[in-house]
Amino acid sequence: MSATERTDVLVIGSGFGGSIAAYHLAAGGANVVVLERGPWLSGKDFDHDYLLGSSYTRVFDFVAGDGMSVLGGNCVGGGSVVYFAALPRAPRFIFERTGGTGRRLWPASITRDTLDPWYDRVSESIPVTQQSWDDVTYAGGLWAAACNHSGHTANPVPVGVDNAKCVNCNWMMAGCRFDAKRSLLFNYLPGALAHGAQIRPLHEVQQISRTDDGGYRVHYKIVDDEDYRIYHEDGAIDAKIVIVAAGAGATPPILQRSEATLGAMPPGVGRYFSGNGERLYTAVLNDDKVRDVLGLSRNGKAYGAYQIGKGPVVACWDYLDGARPEFSRFSLEQLYFPPGLGTILAQAPGVTDGPTWFGPRKKEMLKRWQDWLIIFQMTEDNNEGVFGPPPPAGNAFRISQQMLGRGPLRYVPTEQTLRGWAEADAACAEILSKDGLAEGAPWTNDVVGAYTVHPLSSCRIGDDPATSALDDRHELRGHPGIFVTDGSAVPTGVTVNPALTIAALAERAIPGIVQALRDRDVDVTYGAPTPGGGTSSPMTAA
Repeated sequence: MSATERTDVLVIGSGFGGSIAAYHLAAGGANVVVLERGPWLSGKDFDHDYLLGSSYTRVFDFVAGDGMSVLGGNCVGGGSVVYFAALPRAPRFIFERTGGTGRRLWPASITRDTLDPWYDRVSESIPVTQQSWDDVTYAGGLWAAACNHSGHTANPVPVGVDNAKCVNCNWMMAGCRFDAKRSLLFNYLPGALAHGAQIRPLHEVQQISRTDDGGYRVHYKIVDDEDYRIYHEDGAIDAKIVIVAAGAGATPPILQRSEATLGAMPPGVGRYFSGNGERLYTAVLNDDKVRDVLGLSRNGKAYGAYQIGKGPVVACWDYLDGARPEFSRFSLEQLYFPPGLGTILAQAPGVTDGPTWFGPRKKEMLKRWQDWLIIFQMTEDNNEGVFGPPPPAGNAFRISQQMLGRGPLRYVPTEQTLRGWAEADAACAEILSKDGLAEGAPWTNDVVGAYTVHPLSSCRIGDDPATSALDDRHELRGHPGIFVTDGSAVPTGVTVNPALTIAALAERAIPGIVQALRDRDVDVTYGAPTPGGGTSSPMTAA
């Protein structure tokens, strides 16, 4: 591919931020090219195993940092392909967060009220449905019963899942082979393709430079489709507008490497990373108590259901109260986390001497894996993460053929974050230990530090140039024509699953990007309809 190839818009990444931009700009008449680092898979390609080379290792990117590890998507469709499709809206108080600074961290132009129309638009495109209690899995129902027994409420989680197609296989985190999960492969991306956008998998963007005509040149390497440590030819594409949507763990290294050619980046690039305050808690249920205390049984067993069903289906939102002090607000969501990392990081409850994540007690705990109930805590962290110098290529030093890398992120939790984790741990213990229902403990941070599947805020929007890399239009300060629309742009953790908020912010950014294209003499319009929604056919690789 020649370095003289040109397009109106170059989109880096095909997750929520990238796909939404690609659809609207292509539908508006712009020439759009999307470069995606990962492979292009569809339903028939998603395997039900964890072997090296399976879809599981191909579509995930696990990067261990210093004090924080990030698990994200690495494929066409990005995180939407590997997430659990939980799509709640952020609580109203989130937009007033100060993070202990005394200053509102979100731009003044964004509140829950101003973002609601954009939430609505995304919810039509995906679409989002509110589950009923008839849709709830046994594990989710047990969590709801435990909450009720301890005096708390619980609610089914809104999701982007076609329950008529879902077979409750609980493999949706590795991609859905039954086309039940309404990922971006069914809406924005096929819509973008229908309007002429090009999507190029296995293209890893390295840096951005300027062109003589005032535009940008995006430099990439072709990634081997089996061993992600191997690069093939290099290439470059010139564009009038660049949209960076590589994910909160990959966008900062791209921009940091680009300083050599673009000039200094705003101080907020690669700072203020949030792991969405996430933490996981494993409870080992007492089957006799489940039967006697909660009155539950299934096929003659009180539980034995850890592996049956789907991802998050029921959440306790009692602690999402704006009257509570900041860092004391969190959600507790029932979650299935597949074997592997989860079994390693789960701590054996009640151990007071020696390591808690291996040893005799852990072996006994593993024998009872079907009695596990995982609770996903999403708390308010303090945006502590900082990215060090970027690796020579990509977002991490690749350790294995696929999936695993070592990255430059450093995360040292502050007192406020630790307090929020401790309060969420205590809430889980209070709910699940009542009347001896279960023993539990949070996952250990001793192995890979803290961990998140929802990285945010590493290149955030805001009103303060000193702490926000982007203005409230998502344009990179000092570099007109470069926009960031992925989770990096979200200013703070949101105490719930953030996918819908990321998508709503991306939708909100499009009119400003359209105007920037018009200012550069690109004949583009805004106002494309919902991209097919639930009637879209699945997208398959070209």
